[in-house]
Amino acid sequence: MSEEDAGPGEWPVVVRVPVGPVEAAMEADALDAAVRHSALAVRGPLFGVAAQSGDGGRRWRVVVEVTHGCPQQARDALNSHLWFWAKDEAKSRQERRALLAAVARLEMEYVDELTVLGTRYRVVRAEEYAALDEHGGIETPRPTDPEPLTPDWSPGAGARSRRVDDGLVLDPDAPLSPLQAAERVALRLLAYSGTGFPASVLADSARAVESHRDVLLMPAAFLIVERTGNGPWSPGSGLQATAHDARRTLDFALTWMEPRTRGLIPYDADRTVDARRPAAGHTEAAAAELKEFAEAADRLRAGRCDEVEAHGTVYRIARSRRLLRWGPDGPEGPRPSDISTHAPAALHPRLDEDGTVHLDEPAGDDPASW
Repeated sequence: MSEEDAGPGEWPVVVRVPVGPVEAAMEADALDAAVRHSALAVRGPLFGVAAQSGDGGRRWRVVVEVTHGCPQQARDALNSHLWFWAKDEAKSRQERRALLAAVARLEMEYVDELTVLGTRYRVVRAEEYAALDEHGGIETPRPTDPEPLTPDWSPGAGARSRRVDDGLVLDPDAPLSPLQAAERVALRLLAYSGTGFPASVLADSARAVESHRDVLLMPAAFLIVERTGNGPWSPGSGLQATAHDARRTLDFALTWMEPRTRGLIPYDADRTVDARRPAAGHTEAAAAELKEFAEAADRLRAGRCDEVEAHGTVYRIARSRRLLRWGPDGPEGPRPSDISTHAPAALHPRLDEDGTVHLDEPAGDDPASW
């Protein structure tokens, strides 16, 4: 598409033919997925924070992962980001004062955009969706989705894993493969419809198609979904950066959390006690239940397994996709109809402009934060 072909408020999409065997394999994977999964299920909005420097052009970088369920959660994460920057990294009292002033606003106001030390920060809104096959099955990871060379199942592996959106740069001008470009153009008109949505949500969605006419597709993320019987699929975890991270989360849920939730293992039992290593004294029925959880978790570790069943519930590793609507001034922020679950508040102890943390004083008492 040339610049002359772009509609009002839209930018041309730069298409680059895949080069090399890896890119060709990813494009072939995408084509196979498009053939198998011809429908989309929209889950709803997710929120994060993006930043733009003065010389960044139209690029923004993600500083708070776009995984939060409401705008205030993203604002709170930005609050913490700036507070810890002031505490641990500020080079001068002047720099710390500027950071603390931004923190003070975030503690008191519903702030969706602010500029700190020459950088714009914006709460951004993404639409989360997944591809469905003809039977309503949610897409699972593709063969070319990133995976670690050596899967790490150790208890501390999650803390060492890469976070969702870590280092992600949002660049609407970046070249796309043919299938990526086709998906991006096709989703420009995506909007809510139907009687299940309040009128305000439908109106905001239609308005966003006009005010933010382009879209940017974010990298795939992964989560656990689960279904009992013929019921609907429901999310069983937050988003993870890789399919292996989601599998490891499911392994923990099956062997550690589910047995405790069902009363098979006491919550106050030693942390090492799980379905694979149960303590002595279980009834025969409880031991059988624990064994079923352990066997399902073991199947996850036998290669790239993306679906297991235990006690009538099917657990699947799903491939989640997200898009950001994009306008002349960058990514879309929260809509008026987006609801926050809580109000702004002080999240950390008072920090003065010298970098001293006052654990015994409320945050709002510092004149530097006025």
